[in-house]
Amino acid sequence: MTLMTTEHVDYGTFEAAMAKSRVLEQDLQNTPEKHKLLTGDRPTGRLHIGHFFGSLQNRVRLHKLGVPTFIVIADYQVLTDRDTFEGISANVHELTVDYLAAGIDPTDGKTFIFPHSHVPELNQLLLPFLTLVTNAELDRNPTVKEEIVASGQKSINAGMYTYPVHQAADILFCKGTVVPVGKDQLPHLELTRTIARRFNNRFAKDQPVFPEPQPLLSEAPIIMGLDGGQKMSKSRNNTIMLSATEDETARLIKRAKTDADRVITYDPDNRPEVANLLMLISLSTGRKPEEIADEIGDGGGGQLKKILTESLNEYFRPHRERRKKLENDPAYIRQVLLDGVQAAREEAIKTLDEVREVMNMGL
Repeated sequence: MTLMTTEHVDYGTFEAAMAKSRVLEQDLQNTPEKHKLLTGDRPTGRLHIGHFFGSLQNRVRLHKLGVPTFIVIADYQVLTDRDTFEGISANVHELTVDYLAAGIDPTDGKTFIFPHSHVPELNQLLLPFLTLVTNAELDRNPTVKEEIVASGQKSINAGMYTYPVHQAADILFCKGTVVPVGKDQLPHLELTRTIARRFNNRFAKDQPVFPEPQPLLSEAPIIMGLDGGQKMSKSRNNTIMLSATEDETARLIKRAKTDADRVITYDPDNRPEVANLLMLISLSTGRKPEEIADEIGDGGGGQLKKILTESLNEYFRPHRERRKKLENDPAYIRQVLLDGVQAAREEAIKTLDEVREVMNMGL
């Protein structure tokens, strides 16, 4: 009986994943140094406030707890669902600026930012990992299905199907134990866990090479766009970028969708547009959305937008000041990336040597 017929990818339930995540969170609080965090983004442009409240803020928190952190900028993955590639290098730098402005400190000796295209040893792990999954399993991955639909492509390249395996290489090259994810990314991470388990069972039963990384699920709400009907996204033109000026922020919020009821209430089910703007005020002030709604009362959408503009501009003022300074120092940003690449390569070389050894490919 072969490895492939004895086990299937078990995507489990969201409730079970959330329960495990809460246990993991407590362990991170108690013993941050025993874990290794892997997180990152595709370089498709600058980050927006949805990214900040949804994930970046949490990364900064874990980084400040002292969890060793690898931040991968997945530049190869940009090629899976779009034809354009001219802006990739510039976007890598823009992402790095956003990370640093948010509070990530790459000088602490345990935090590294790098594009995975510059770490050949990481990418070499893709080859043995591909032998551990079937075409059928890649076809069934629900996240890949959703991303294929979202891309609007008529012809799907092989990179789209295999990038969950590439993502496994991103996570396992440094033996990551913690991956912050949203609900929609759980299938990708479960495939990574399955690949780690299959590799250990097949090649390293006596002394496993890879840990099975755990998902850290954010309990932050999904940030809807200023149109109120869809998740905040650059492609939907419903965002406020972290790099926006205070005047740009005010203009964008002025166009945000509300509804016809003048009395402001927090009712996510029946008044999603108003509720979303109240939630953004809540996230930037620390106050409860219900309390904010009561305070505005019959002040209407105009007062709601005024308070939101003031709250966001106040909250992000230090971030924007730091960002401006970093933008004016491209040599520093490049050095951060070069240092990150060097550290990632050192980590990946060690892992690849172990992989070759247990696969009987050593010289």
